[in-house]
Amino acid sequence: MHRKPIQDLHPMTSSHPWAALGLAALLLGATCPAIAGEGHDHGDAAPAAAGTALPRFAAVSETFELVGVLDGKQVTLYLDRFADNAPVRGAKIELDIAGTKFSAQAQGDDAYEVVLKEAPKPGVLPITATVTAGAEADLLAGELDLHETLHADEAVHEHSWKEYAGWAVGGLAALAVLVLGGRRLMAGRQPHARGAA
Repeated sequence: MHRKPIQDLHPMTSSHPWAALGLAALLLGATCPAIAGEGHDHGDAAPAAAGTALPRFAAVSETFELVGVLDGKQVTLYLDRFADNAPVRGAKIELDIAGTKFSAQAQGDDAYEVVLKEAPKPGVLPITATVTAGAEADLLAGELDLHETLHADEAVHEHSWKEYAGWAVGGLAALAVLVLGGRRLMAGRQPHARGAA
């Protein structure tokens, strides 16, 4: 009696490795979009967070409200009346930042500007502003906290392509173990199949 080849009796012995390779390709394909990412950036560093808020401070009195925005060495000041938020134009603003005095210059209609000698180091800086607008004069106090910006930048973390590649390699290694275990199991069953035939 003609016996069928063992591959015909156990089709999994021949198709199992191909199925495993197909599954591996599927797993790898699922991670590829994550590896490429938006804009197909394959760099080591995660992209910087867009639109990070600049550090700012506010100083308020019964008459005025002063808001300052720090961008490097430049401090842009916005002075409004506390009662109705109307911008105060033509005012004289003397700024004291951590013991160093600066005179603000008008920039456009609604803003003032101070240029520091160097960008401030991380920390909390006390700020005092002397504001004179016509016959009105006032003293405002606030502080600039530069720690908040550092924490916001550190909180943003995106996985690099190396992390995704590591996950893919780990998945393929686990799949290879399963393939070898399956082949050994099928090889162990072959003598029983011959005996039954």
